[in-house]
Amino acid sequence: MSKIAVIIVSYNFERWMERCLGSLRRSSLQAEVIVVDNASQDRTVSLLRSRYPEVHLIESHTNLGFGRANNLGIAHAMQQGCQAVFLLNQDAWVGERTLETLLQLSDRYPQYGILSPVHLTGSGNRLEAGFAAYTGLDREAIPQVDGEATLHPVSFVNAAFWLIPLAVLKQVGGFCPLFYHYGEDVDYINRVRFHGYAVGYSPAVSGCHDREERTVTREAFLRSEQVYLLSEYANIRRPFVQAFAYGVLAGVKKAWKVLWAGRMADAAAFLRMTCQVAERTGEVIRYRKQNRLQEPSYIHLPS
Repeated sequence: MSKIAVIIVSYNFERWMERCLGSLRRSSLQAEVIVVDNASQDRTVSLLRSRYPEVHLIESHTNLGFGRANNLGIAHAMQQGCQAVFLLNQDAWVGERTLETLLQLSDRYPQYGILSPVHLTGSGNRLEAGFAAYTGLDREAIPQVDGEATLHPVSFVNAAFWLIPLAVLKQVGGFCPLFYHYGEDVDYINRVRFHGYAVGYSPAVSGCHDREERTVTREAFLRSEQVYLLSEYANIRRPFVQAFAYGVLAGVKKAWKVLWAGRMADAAAFLRMTCQVAERTGEVIRYRKQNRLQEPSYIHLPS
């Protein structure tokens, strides 16, 4: 069985620590656990040191964001000779056979660049809303997660539970620095698919993600819209002209649409965010060029 590392990016992890790390202790496949802490303000670091001595802790004194922190963990895993990494959200935990089954499936289906289990809610009694939307499954149906160990292709699955083989990391690289928090998973999947790999989930195993429906504020909605536009602009699966249309011109179109509806404040917000995306054109062009290369970009290994 290949060696695997579980990477958790933490920020005020105390609330979920026992469920998350406890599930890894009960796993049928023991993995190296790497926690990259983004300057937590609670007892995360002290509890990890006192209660979980098996965890390799990488402590950052500033918040690096999701992507850069994961890249640190990935670099350490590669240095340790791991053949795959499993990215696990701090507010999530896995079933006993999840790691073992996904690693076996990865060996069996090397054309898959990202493998995921079924995503359940924190209570574990139904599908997580986002996962149901990505897969087209009925989230109210009782999840069946004990079937045959197969993979079902999907165009997207969020990064709460991602197994990525070493071969993919060497070809696709780590998370792009263009994204600080949110949008990293969309961009990474676009890159994985550009390089010829599929994305899939296995109905045989599951994980619980403690992310029940949350109230979406206007600020959060606008932020998600801006991240969406940036991810479309950076999407290397589209030619640059088409990406510009989806990432910049689409923002102008949204602004005109809400202006026509009489929503002046929203129109101004869309124009402002579109300008902010357009201002990053130089970065976008540079990262689009880098992301087309077949090398472990953004994973800084010692020479």
